[in-house]
Amino acid sequence: MTPDQYSQQKAAASGSSFYYAFLFLPPERRRAITALYAFCREVDDVVDEATDPQLAQTRLAWWRAEVGRLLEGDPQHPVTRALAPAVRQFGVTAERLGEIIDGMEMDLTQSRYLDFAGLERYCYRVAGVVGLLSAGIFGYRDARTLEFAKDLGIAFQLTNIIRDVGEDARKNRIYLPLEDLKTYGVTAADITGARYGEAFVELMRFQTRRAGAYYDKALAELPEEDRRAQRPGLIMAAIYRTLLAEIERDGFKVLDRRISLTPLRKLWIAWKTWVSA
Repeated sequence: MTPDQYSQQKAAASGSSFYYAFLFLPPERRRAITALYAFCREVDDVVDEATDPQLAQTRLAWWRAEVGRLLEGDPQHPVTRALAPAVRQFGVTAERLGEIIDGMEMDLTQSRYLDFAGLERYCYRVAGVVGLLSAGIFGYRDARTLEFAKDLGIAFQLTNIIRDVGEDARKNRIYLPLEDLKTYGVTAADITGARYGEAFVELMRFQTRRAGAYYDKALAELPEEDRRAQRPGLIMAAIYRTLLAEIERDGFKVLDRRISLTPLRKLWIAWKTWVSA
């Protein structure tokens, strides 16, 4: 199996909506973004599959060293070998790859967030930075596109948090800021115990409005001249905003189930967005 095939398999196996945004890209850019996404999956899996935090820290340290080897031209892992051409072609940097690892590492030491400022920092590292790197791979002329990409990445992560409230709670993680829980009269025990109520629904409506504000901000920041190049991001925005609407229509029943869109629906949204953007 070649490094590109490994990365393709890693990306496809995740079942993520991001995969649908890559389908219409030219081969060179598609290989690069697939490798970047596979890198994110690899380091995320280190944390998600961890039973021993110290071992996970050791594995993340290996990935930090591997990023160094990548930039020196001597990567060892199939994903970093697949990512190597993007370093030269699309400006993938060690600093930004390191920030992604920093974000994943936060999950080993922090399972609650007191306020949105702390959560936003986490979202920037695990998703906003990915947006910045992705914008470079897709191509842009106007530097304002980087603001679009960063804020869109944060919007995606906020959407993931809303979708995965119950799943995360079963791992003893609550990403919803504790100050928000207090404002709406929801306790951590309500979430870990999967207890629904009107207070929880109002809390989730607020989280959805916050995510929506990030989508609106990002889309307003995208310069017209870069709109076609950044169509993969627009595809993701369309898919994720549709998902948010589905979650709201379902009454925010996210504590005991995972709400998702079918692959066919994602593909339809992707194609429709690509041809109209």
